[in-house]
Amino acid sequence: MRAAASALALMIGLAAAVAGAKPVPGTATSDEYLGLQRPSTAQQLERNWVPDPRRTVHYVAPAEADPAVRRYLRHNIALFRRDIATAQSPLFLFLPGTGGAPDHSKWLLSAAADQGYRAIGLMYDDMPATAEACSHDPDPTCAGRLRAKRIFGEPVSDDIDDLPAEAVVSRLVATLKWLAAHHPDEGWETYLDAQGAPLWSRIAVSGHSQGAGIAAFIAKRREVARVALFSSPWDYYHAMVDGTDQRVVAPWVSAPESATPPDRWFAVLHAAEPQARNILKAYRALRVPAAHVHVLALPPRGKGSAHGSVSSDFTTPLDAAGAPAYLGDWRFLLGQPVAGPTG
Repeated sequence: MRAAASALALMIGLAAAVAGAKPVPGTATSDEYLGLQRPSTAQQLERNWVPDPRRTVHYVAPAEADPAVRRYLRHNIALFRRDIATAQSPLFLFLPGTGGAPDHSKWLLSAAADQGYRAIGLMYDDMPATAEACSHDPDPTCAGRLRAKRIFGEPVSDDIDDLPAEAVVSRLVATLKWLAAHHPDEGWETYLDAQGAPLWSRIAVSGHSQGAGIAAFIAKRREVARVALFSSPWDYYHAMVDGTDQRVVAPWVSAPESATPPDRWFAVLHAAEPQARNILKAYRALRVPAAHVHVLALPPRGKGSAHGSVSSDFTTPLDAAGAPAYLGDWRFLLGQPVAGPTG
């Protein structure tokens, strides 16, 4: 059923392109999709950086890190502060939202580096969103199966066509190995265990929107150093409750089991975003302590959305000095990095 729906969406997009109409967002012919299938340009990589001579920055092309990656090719970004980072510094892994790329959130990545993390903004197959792919599927497990495939490469969902090499964990491992090989004195290999898998105890997982859902799913399955969620997840399914069609939190979200204890979970959202109520419901289901949730409320910059403004370089509000107005909230989510075991 979902495979047929995906095929139909692709046909609609192709038909629109042939007819000269505006392609359907998220289909293989939309500008949003096509813009993620090429490496980042120099302008995209350099915009919005605040110069800091203490910062080391690396741009890693996904297909260079692993030639098996064929899609979603915007550059990964890795950075740290040479005067702060040590051999014990944890890694801050940030995953952008649907249609996003790592170069959209450089200010947040810089904030993580300024607090002593090494940071990686990771590109991944971020279309379609889980909410889009599962919105009309009555199966309560749809969202969980989709995320398991997108993150770990598990062959458990037909709702997306993600390749195993393009799974989030595969991309992270390939990026860390590339960094370790090309910059052997910087310690990137310390975030991999003896088998070459991510050493999650040394990694803080984070993301915006779909990326936050991915971070939460990882933290439920693996014990991570910290979780920092930006406006997600809101995975749900439709069910009849007391005779009415209602949105019910997806089972993977509400399941009581979590490898990462509650005191390591932190989250923000914007009070004006359309899914605010469902996001708060998900945060409660994930057992994020109420004191660890910040509800933001400043108007987005420009014509941006409240949803994107919590982390995006383009729309996050600025203070009088031109710095991100939510920097204090970001620092709260990031916390004081705590060194974990190195092997």
